[in-house]
Amino acid sequence: MELQNILVTSRMYKELESIIEKEDKRGKAFRYVDEKHIKDEDLRWADAYVSFYPVENFAFHQLKWVHSLGAGVDRYVQLDSWKEDVLLTRTVCSFGERMSEYCLSYMLSELQYHDAFQKAQNKKKWQPLEPILLSTQKVVIYGTGEIGQAIAEMLKQFGVHVTGVSRSGTRNQCFHQVVTAGDEASYLQEADWIINTLPLTPETNHMFNAEWMNILQSAYFINVGRGATVDAVALIEAINKRKIKKAFLDVFEVEPLPESDMLWEHKNIVITPHISAVTTPEEAVACFLDTLDRIEADKPLENKVDLNRGY
Repeated sequence: MELQNILVTSRMYKELESIIEKEDKRGKAFRYVDEKHIKDEDLRWADAYVSFYPVENFAFHQLKWVHSLGAGVDRYVQLDSWKEDVLLTRTVCSFGERMSEYCLSYMLSELQYHDAFQKAQNKKKWQPLEPILLSTQKVVIYGTGEIGQAIAEMLKQFGVHVTGVSRSGTRNQCFHQVVTAGDEASYLQEADWIINTLPLTPETNHMFNAEWMNILQSAYFINVGRGATVDAVALIEAINKRKIKKAFLDVFEVEPLPESDMLWEHKNIVITPHISAVTTPEEAVACFLDTLDRIEADKPLENKVDLNRGY
C-alpha cells in the first residue's frame, strides 16, 4: 500500500507532532490538527487518518488506512458504513502491563485491608486483621486476548487460580482453563474476583446484566474493558444485594462520567477516569511508525482489526 498524506489528530496532537518530527518522516507529508478543528478539506487531503476516534465530521473520502491511537476501536467499527478497502489498525503497547498492575493494586488493597486500617488509624484504634493471601484467590477473566493473557500471567505468578472466558473456549497456557462464554456459571459462583477486558461489540453490549450478576456469590468486579459492556443500573442493584462485593470501574458508557451519574455516590464503587491503560505519546508514535513500515513493506500486521469481530 502506498501512503503519502497522513492526518494526525487527537487531544495530544502537539506531543505526537514533536516526536514524529524528530523521527525519520519516511518522506511522508504530515498534517497535525486539533480534533476540534478538523475540516472536510483535511479529510479530503489525507490517505491515512491517525486518531483515538473518528471526529464528528469524519468521512472516508480517499482514505486507505485508519489507525487508532488506543486499543479500543468500537467508535470506528460502529460507523454507519465502513469502506471494505480501508485498513483499520489499533495501538498495541504496554496496555497489558498497565492493566495488570491496575488490577493487582486494587486486589492487594482489599486483601490487605488498606481501607480498614486507614479508618482505624484515623480513630487511633489498634484493630488487627489477618491479610488474605493472593494464592487463595480464584479469578475469572473475560477476554483471553493480549490484555487478558497479561493479567492472567501476572496473577499466576502469585499462585492465583485463573479461569479465562472467551467466545471459542480455546485452551490458552496463560490460564489454568478457558471456558466458552455461556458455560462459565460454575466458575463464577466460586470466583473471588471477576475482571472484564472485553471490547465493545454487539454481542458484549450490556453483557454483564442483571441475569449474569444474579449468578455471582459476592465477588469483586473490575472493569478495564469497555463501559457499555456493563448494565450500570443492574450493577448497583447487584452490589446492594451483595452479589457483587465491590466494583472497580475504569471505563464507562458515557465518558467523562457525568456529575449526575449515580455511580459516583455508591460507597462500594471505586471510579477511576479511564487511566488503567493510558497511551503515552512515545508509545503511540512507536506503534504508529512500526505499523506504517509494515504496511508499506507488506508485512503481517498483528494489530489489524477484524471488522467482522469488532476488534
